[in-house]
Amino acid sequence: MSAVEEHVTEDVNADLGFGAVVARESRRRLLNRDGSFNVHRDGLRFWESLSAYHYFLTMSWTKFLGWIIGAYIIVNAIFAAVYVLLGSAALHGGKHDFASAFFFSIHTLATIGYGNVSPVTFAANVVVAVESLVGLIGFAIVYGFVFARFARPTACIRFSEKAVIAPYKDGRAFMFRIVNQRESQIVNLEATVLLSRRKKGGVTRVDREFVPLKLERESVVFFPLAWTIVHPVDAESPLKHWTAEDLMDCDAEFLILLNGFDETFSQTVHTRSTSPPLAAGNESGASGMPSGSPSGTSARLCDEASTRLGSVALAISRPEL
Repeated sequence: MSAVEEHVTEDVNADLGFGAVVARESRRRLLNRDGSFNVHRDGLRFWESLSAYHYFLTMSWTKFLGWIIGAYIIVNAIFAAVYVLLGSAALHGGKHDFASAFFFSIHTLATIGYGNVSPVTFAANVVVAVESLVGLIGFAIVYGFVFARFARPTACIRFSEKAVIAPYKDGRAFMFRIVNQRESQIVNLEATVLLSRRKKGGVTRVDREFVPLKLERESVVFFPLAWTIVHPVDAESPLKHWTAEDLMDCDAEFLILLNGFDETFSQTVHTRSTSPPLAAGNESGASGMPSGSPSGTSARLCDEASTRLGSVALAISRPEL
């Protein structure tokens, strides 16, 4: 490691929007692995801190369906309990028990209305009217969320589990791989990689610096296969003379931003992530490169070395003549 630290001109925009205080004092990663910001907001009241729309829009489908099923059961159970408390004269037909009231609530909430059980008293009719309104509003909200989740343009790009600094051409290079997990067509994909690290020495006014890394290729016109993003570690690279221990001591973090045009959504999609753990590499090449096959061009990304992406296969079929 050189004894003289590279001089970086201070810039008010150099913190990328995280703020000088956060960049100086935070000892944690600025981005999580999934691309979300590692931010916890304090000082807000309980209701101000809630963002139900964003929460339900960004959660996984498993959690989303779990919330819907859970809310469906709870709401029907509440109304069933109310029908039971109204007494045996409240409903006509069926047994006066919780099970019958529960299924009657389902018929009412979903506006099925088989007719074998019907409200009799004024109180029961009021509860039925309220439940019908709750059902209409509730299903409308669910339909809205489902449509928004399907219509929201997102990029499903998978990053390699590890990045490597390995021999490359006549020198070394920092590299990692990405792959489009969907069959959607992404064109004009652009990549930006920034190195976030603390300056060596004492704490200064701008202790953390954000250095853009010059990539061998900053964009690709088509993204049907895997793309190995490479930053050559040359004489102008901020990684020159830096070891893995130096990067760990300086809380180094690689911020990755991708932008491209998705033809399926006809909109620009983007994704971001933070660097995977660095791994020492002696590979002269990388796994998962395109190869010829009788059916066309294919790329196989296997559990190989430290650039593995899992068992993901991509293929381009040869057009028929």
